[in-house]
Amino acid sequence: QLQLVESGGGLVQPGGSLKLSCVVSGSTSLYYEIAWFRQAPGAEHEALSCISSDGKTTKYSDSAKGRFTISRDNVKSTVYLQMNSLSPEDTAVYYCSADEWGTSTIVQTLCEMRGQLMDYWGEGTLVTVSS
Repeated sequence: QLQLVESGGGLVQPGGSLKLSCVVSGSTSLYYEIAWFRQAPGAEHEALSCISSDGKTTKYSDSAKGRFTISRDNVKSTVYLQMNSLSPEDTAVYYCSADEWGTSTIVQTLCEMRGQLMDYWGEGTLVTVSS
């Protein structure tokens, strides 16, 4: 079982930057990816980025590519999402999630942002972009 806790959200002006953190606790015998999702008011969950267990594979959605950077520190059990050039359209609750893959060393390289198939979710942190 894993527990995920996001932090770092808050109010930021358009064009500003924000760095979110996702601390992972608990334990599992499986390799797992971490992904970031967000949900704006009246919208469905939107996948943003994911990173594999070994940190060597990353993926970004069209809305995140070029502005957001995901990284993983397995020593600190923390995943980060650096967000730059923020706009009001980025206002949303941001969630981190974990997807367990298996025990084979091969799956250390996998991340897919599988939405409803993610195994664990944090409670979210609110990001508001406004002047």
